[in-house]
Amino acid sequence: MIKVLVVDDSVFMRKLLSDLFAGESDFTVVDTARNGKDAIDKVKRLKPDLITLDVEMPVMDGITALESIMKENPTPVVMISSLTQAGAEATLRALELGAVDFVAKTAGPISNISGIRTEILSKCRAAVKANVSQLRKVLTTGVSTVLPKVSLPLGVSADECIVAIGTSTGGPRALQEVITKLPGNISCGIVIVQHMPPGFTKSLAERLNSLSSITVKEAEHNDVICPGLALIAPGDYHMLVVREGGKAIVKLNQNPPLGGHRPAVDPMMESVARAFGSKAIGVILTGMGHDGAKGIQAIKRQNGRTIAEDQSTAVVFGMPKSAIELGVVDKIAPITGIAAEILRALS
Repeated sequence: MIKVLVVDDSVFMRKLLSDLFAGESDFTVVDTARNGKDAIDKVKRLKPDLITLDVEMPVMDGITALESIMKENPTPVVMISSLTQAGAEATLRALELGAVDFVAKTAGPISNISGIRTEILSKCRAAVKANVSQLRKVLTTGVSTVLPKVSLPLGVSADECIVAIGTSTGGPRALQEVITKLPGNISCGIVIVQHMPPGFTKSLAERLNSLSSITVKEAEHNDVICPGLALIAPGDYHMLVVREGGKAIVKLNQNPPLGGHRPAVDPMMESVARAFGSKAIGVILTGMGHDGAKGIQAIKRQNGRTIAEDQSTAVVFGMPKSAIELGVVDKIAPITGIAAEILRALS
């Protein structure tokens, strides 16, 4: 039985979430809290298996509470965030501080959870299996260590290389560890799929860009792939890589979600395999489920190089494990060694 502490300043939301968990045989709500201070006290006393934590609350907000909880009583946390720019930025900060995942509240005058019920339950079930010891390791890369960005070339020709990265739960912190270690003069372009809703991927790209030597941006339709440029698929859009006019470019579409995901990793990596063949490098990082396994298999079939994150550092080992079990991964490394493996594959 998964013991849940529900934290939200809204009586209405506390009731909705409590009723949701009460209707499931594997959850029990041990208590609710109305603000961050109340949550810290109840975490110490009740020792829940899981916390759902609102971001914006009086007395003490969710970010401040999360930082204290992860230092004193590390517990899997799923943030309940608003679909706003400020909410997206706060959510990324929460993920850096150790939250396992987040769910965006449904927009409207009164938030409800009817449209995100399945997402809440699946993410909460995955969160309790997360590598909490890994979540406690706050990344220390700062802007002071970043080298000047280099001028981007006009584009990547079809016979050059590309790195394709797929990730989900735990991905923002993992991407920060990898992307910030890549040199600004890296010889290839990079495409990334991170499972996130609209708005959050833009904030993620801006955050990574501020910390990295390479340039990072949320992808736009027909963006040209360049060495030293990382393109992140925007929320709610699949991203494919194609050859056009002697260059490699990205195409965005809103085809149906695959495995519940849009963007999904598999179609991105399969398109990379078609466009770059043996010049492709596929990387699978932490994440729930198996998205990316077929895509990295397609890259391997074209004699490209493949890399997966090791279980020791993955917040959730689902996606790397699925790729590894297919027998199509060349190198398995902890997150701290992924950037080095990418550079080694390029050389």
